[in-house]
Amino acid sequence: MILNQVSPDKKSSSIGVLICGHGSRSRFAVQEFANMASSLKIYLPEFHFEYGYLEFACPTITEALDRLVNKSVKRIIAIPAMLFAAGHAKNDIPSLLRNYSEENGVNIEYGRELGLNNLMIGAAGGRINELINKSRPFSNSETLLVVVGRGSADPDANSNVCKITRMLVEGFGFGWGETVFSGVTFPLVEPGLRHLVRLGFKRIIVFPYFLFSGVLINRIRDHTDIVAREFPEIEFLEAGYLGNHPLVLETFQERIEEVFRGSNNMNCLLCKYRSKVIGFEDEVGLSQVSHHHHVEGLMSNSSISQKDSYEFFADEIDGNKDKNTDDHIYIDKAGSHSHHHYPYPNSQHPLGPLTLRKDESSNSKEK
Repeated sequence: MILNQVSPDKKSSSIGVLICGHGSRSRFAVQEFANMASSLKIYLPEFHFEYGYLEFACPTITEALDRLVNKSVKRIIAIPAMLFAAGHAKNDIPSLLRNYSEENGVNIEYGRELGLNNLMIGAAGGRINELINKSRPFSNSETLLVVVGRGSADPDANSNVCKITRMLVEGFGFGWGETVFSGVTFPLVEPGLRHLVRLGFKRIIVFPYFLFSGVLINRIRDHTDIVAREFPEIEFLEAGYLGNHPLVLETFQERIEEVFRGSNNMNCLLCKYRSKVIGFEDEVGLSQVSHHHHVEGLMSNSSISQKDSYEFFADEIDGNKDKNTDDHIYIDKAGSHSHHHYPYPNSQHPLGPLTLRKDESSNSKEK
């Protein structure tokens, strides 16, 4: 597919586009993001273009903003490179952008996350089709599709992964479809798959609905392999993540166009910060603050090497598979750091990460 360039009447040398990524402990994932940004830049030739990371990698979002300001950019369009709107897209990134705008007197307009649209569903379907085409022929109706989401403490974001699952199940005519998560919420990959094998399907496709590779993708594959070894009579097939798919790039363009049209509104109908979602009523109206200001660019600036950092986190995750540790632990010259969020109401769920229970106890002491 050939992407369309932004309409000529919207081009301006005084406008900058900033793609805001999360960052990763994996150099490969960081490089994948950079490659995606380079691909997108080709279709925005008249704009000043930069990308930056919230944590773990450089350039940071702040450094990217500085670069745009140094180019005399007067208007910045910032797009969160997030699949769904949860804490990073709703709090961390906009808080950082707001503070920068106020401190530097620059106009920053914030766009929507990638979210749910036909393009993203098409990209997901494309990755599943790639798997089907390179596998031996099989019947979709006799296959179970398991979509793996990142997992969030925001139920609205988690529910959107479930919708992706249903769209794919009906689109391909799979026999059944379920959603599991890599962390934060439930069910996690390994316990989720253990429940799903009871449905009796002889073939299971595991599809990570992620933008890029990284520690979490490795975790998904490791936990899938554990269950696959215990049930050799079931064929487990692993689809590729979204990556630099043309339809993903087209979605970014769509989000930029929305800012120009003034239609860049998030879906707030089920946002736990704006409406009383069952189980999350106490979070309505919480202050919009970032939990990441102390770890911007941490992995790149730390005295600890990238290799050592990766091994540290690999030990934290792989050495505690049965504990399903979450990944919001940071390390720098002074030692280890962690940040905490508002306590997740389902932190005691038997199919969820045990570290949430520690987070909850820490938060309760801080309140």
